[in-house]
Amino acid sequence: MSRTEISTLGEFGLIRHLTEGLTPRNASTLRGVGDDCAVLSYNDSHLLVTSDLLMEGIHFDLVYTPLKHLGYKAAMVNFSDVYAMNGLPRQLLCNVAVGRRASVEDLDAIYDGLRLACENHGVDLVGGDTSSSLTGLTLSLTCLGEAEPGAEVYRSGAHDTDLVCVSGDLGAAYMGLQLLEREKMALAGKKGAAAEDLQPDFGGREYLLERFLKPEARRDVVMRLREAGIRPTAMMDVSDGLSSELLHICSQSHVGCRIYEERIPLDYQTAAVAEEFNLNVTTCALNGGEDYELLFTVPLADHERVAAIDDVHVIGHITRPEQGSVLVTRDGQEFPLRAQGWNAFTEDGGRQ
Repeated sequence: MSRTEISTLGEFGLIRHLTEGLTPRNASTLRGVGDDCAVLSYNDSHLLVTSDLLMEGIHFDLVYTPLKHLGYKAAMVNFSDVYAMNGLPRQLLCNVAVGRRASVEDLDAIYDGLRLACENHGVDLVGGDTSSSLTGLTLSLTCLGEAEPGAEVYRSGAHDTDLVCVSGDLGAAYMGLQLLEREKMALAGKKGAAAEDLQPDFGGREYLLERFLKPEARRDVVMRLREAGIRPTAMMDVSDGLSSELLHICSQSHVGCRIYEERIPLDYQTAAVAEEFNLNVTTCALNGGEDYELLFTVPLADHERVAAIDDVHVIGHITRPEQGSVLVTRDGQEFPLRAQGWNAFTEDGGRQ
């Protein structure tokens, strides 16, 4: 029997392979695999369901990740999926598997972060499970949300001439990760040094660290879109990188896109640290991932209203599929967008 390495498929290829041919048998299943959440219909309301698995050594490193921050971020990852469907999260379940080194205080810290996230977003923490682990700390969360019937937004609704919009700024979380990884390597070379020599200096880079360690799901953007009377035609959150998410929307909507480099929102700290690391800041913004901003499309007629929303940026527009998905650089050159973001099944457990 032939053997196929998982890394040859990648995360999304593996999902397609495992779920190919799955068809809902229940009328209550409105949408299954393929979006940020599954959509179920119960009692004239649409239930949104999403889950995420976070593995020590793959998704987080306890050398530089405080446990309270880990709990907070784990919740935000799930809330962000619900917001990306134009819904609101309501309940959260958390399963935790811990090794023998973990203490009750460690679990308290994780749950402090979960509770704070739930308080900030009006979500009830309603249950979960605990187990021992032989492979380090594992968190598995499931979030339940709701949307008014017909109000949910899928990845498949973008149309030619729609505007492409993104909230916040991009690449900051990736640069925060680079800073933490650099300090981790530096500290590894200082074994036996005095305590004062083991304190990293992140002065002036706090924003980047917060973007990586304690991201914030964009409930505010969803609410402002509603207040402005704007319903996106397609939407998803930026977890694996802007390029990857754009290509998902284009693929599922059967369209192309033109994105303009000069319009991609960047924070000055992101640009400064990218230069320090000799990295192209646009590449970091396109492929860094873990920003948890919202990427969405709106009809061209909504241009004035969406442009008036604070912290939302129009970065391009949707085109016909034969025109492809391209990045237009500052000097007018065009390059095909490529998905080079997060892929947990590559050999290095990260970038493609």
